[in-house]
Amino acid sequence: MIRDFEASEIDPLAVGAWILGTGGGGSPYLAQLNLKKLYKDGKRVKLIDPNALDDGDAVAVVSKMGAPLVGQERLVDPAHLARAMQLMEEYTGRKFRAVMSVEIGGGNALSPFLAAAMLDIPVVDADAMGRAYPEAQMTSFAIGDLPMYPLTLVDCRDNEAIVAKAASWKWMERISRKICTEVGSTSATCKAPRTGKEVKEWGVLHTVTKAVSLGRAVLEARAAHTDPIEAVLAHEGGKILFKGKVADVDRTTTGGFLRGAAMIDGLDADRGAKVELAFQNEWAVAFRDGQPIAMTPDLICLLDTVSGEAIGTETVRYGQRVTVVALPAPAVLTSPKGLEHVGPRAFGYDLDFKSVFAA
Repeated sequence: MIRDFEASEIDPLAVGAWILGTGGGGSPYLAQLNLKKLYKDGKRVKLIDPNALDDGDAVAVVSKMGAPLVGQERLVDPAHLARAMQLMEEYTGRKFRAVMSVEIGGGNALSPFLAAAMLDIPVVDADAMGRAYPEAQMTSFAIGDLPMYPLTLVDCRDNEAIVAKAASWKWMERISRKICTEVGSTSATCKAPRTGKEVKEWGVLHTVTKAVSLGRAVLEARAAHTDPIEAVLAHEGGKILFKGKVADVDRTTTGGFLRGAAMIDGLDADRGAKVELAFQNEWAVAFRDGQPIAMTPDLICLLDTVSGEAIGTETVRYGQRVTVVALPAPAVLTSPKGLEHVGPRAFGYDLDFKSVFAA
């Protein structure tokens, strides 16, 4: 129920989480290097099964918040994530039993590991999205109407902020995003603490194990010179949507988000067609020749056609040979209440959700 997280699992976690991030969560590369350095220095992290938590245990929910593109220039520091947790403990007067990520996608999948290595507490094998999303109200905890406050935020200049109360999840997003934007569109945060009972009832469980397993499947396919994209599809029950070459990228950092679209010209069987991937930190909707073919909460993933490496909204560039795939979303996200929080209309698209995997 609680085990050592081995150094050999760091790379598979980064690869798998980058795919599950659907373009967001930030590139895991720098966090990956950070965690390897901590392990080299003798730090170790344990992974705890969520079902091993006592109902009353206090669980920290951490993330690096902001625009992914900024994270390529202002590097994450494990000490900031740890300090956000310590600040929450000081404010609430409760010690944390464990720590988890708000999202398993991208670099944020490694954020709790960085904090855990600094503070010597276990990481919970769970998250609150089963992928990555840009806003506070887009979590399974929000879908479950759990409390959204308090929140602590720490930046690299020794600024520390506490949002003591918010009227709703959307207000928590607005207030905390404004603070994040003011400190440079990147910061370390500890979200509203969860109890062990809340994690077990509303968390998306065993997603760390899932990401590691997915990453291993891709790495093994590369080593065997087989198709890593087929390995992803087989592991997750996914579907290929489009193959092509990136023709253009329109990308802007505004309001603490990375927004825009990537345009892809078709190759092979898709030659002559075009796909536009619209994004807000993560890929939100895929349009083929102007018609929607995939949309949130289905996971839309952009992968390098040869290596199977995920391509993020901040790393996509002209000329890349890519394959667009869709992976199934966790059930909590596709429920009627879940679609209110993370369906296409939550991102401003006047579309009724239709799953790629609908019968």
